[in-house]
Amino acid sequence: MMAPPAAADEWDGVNLNLSAICKECKEVPPNLVEEFSSGDLVCGSCGLVIGDRIVDTRSEWRTFANDDQATDDPSRVGDGANELLNGSQLTTSIAFDPSSNRAGQDLSRAHARANVDKTNKVLVEAYKIIGQHCDAINIPKNVSDTAKHLFKMQDDAKAAKGKSQESIIAGCVFIACRQCGVPRTFREIYALTKVSKKEIGKTFKHLEKFFNQKRDSINATKGHVAASDEFKSTSSTSAKELCVRFCSQLGLKNQMFVKVSQGIADSPVTLHELAGRSPLSVAAACIYMAAHLLGSPRTAKEISGIAGVSDGTIRNSYKFLYLKKETIIKDDWIRDGRGSMDNLPGA
Repeated sequence: MMAPPAAADEWDGVNLNLSAICKECKEVPPNLVEEFSSGDLVCGSCGLVIGDRIVDTRSEWRTFANDDQATDDPSRVGDGANELLNGSQLTTSIAFDPSSNRAGQDLSRAHARANVDKTNKVLVEAYKIIGQHCDAINIPKNVSDTAKHLFKMQDDAKAAKGKSQESIIAGCVFIACRQCGVPRTFREIYALTKVSKKEIGKTFKHLEKFFNQKRDSINATKGHVAASDEFKSTSSTSAKELCVRFCSQLGLKNQMFVKVSQGIADSPVTLHELAGRSPLSVAAACIYMAAHLLGSPRTAKEISGIAGVSDGTIRNSYKFLYLKKETIIKDDWIRDGRGSMDNLPGA
């Protein structure tokens, strides 16, 4: 006859876990160490081997693909999937040794032709070009990543049919610069991509309309918008935004130059007197005035090489600022001898 089950309170405080223990030390709790390199379970106090053939159950997240050049790849867990590419990306590739016979090379080439993913091939080529363009003008990596994501979004929706890949890439880079707060002008993107300013402008308007419509459609359905998919409407690049970069390129590292040039560019008088002029010429004239005001003058020719406008245009814009200097220049900019209006050249 079976004994009645024990009451629950009889097991309180009793350790029912099975545990290994060193038969020499008999320490409780045991000081056991797992040596995964040899597969042994060893007593940390006396060194006695308690067990062998210990299986390493830890995760392996390392890939050895870049460590073993020209040898077999021993990686057991590959890289994570690239969200910017389509498909599962779980493909098989046939490797070959160029020094061996041509049979392996022919087999690898035939396999590549039979399994090529044309969609991913176009994306990879576009991402490569975007990365090269962004590296050429030394803009942050987040701009490159944003441009790639924008290209992927429009490619999935086929939103730019009929437009060349070069113009789409130029438009995505231009929009990405604005989204990340480092705006570039059409002229700078033209110099970078060799796509005409007119074509960049058309592509930019088309893509911006598509991204805004996609954002509005998601918001209308109260859907969740990922941080990478969030698109912010931006206005045209202002002269104030350009002053930071132009001052840095001219060697005017002191923040005072940036503050004064941006203050001049943001002045209501400047906005009125130089209305209708391009932001490039306005920013150049403001920097020209600020540099002379603070005692570190830069010639109009030096500034024209950075801003991309003629020195005559800079001087012409400066004339209007000089006539209103008493209204534009604030007292705290030149207080304590930091600058003087006497430094300003005549109009």
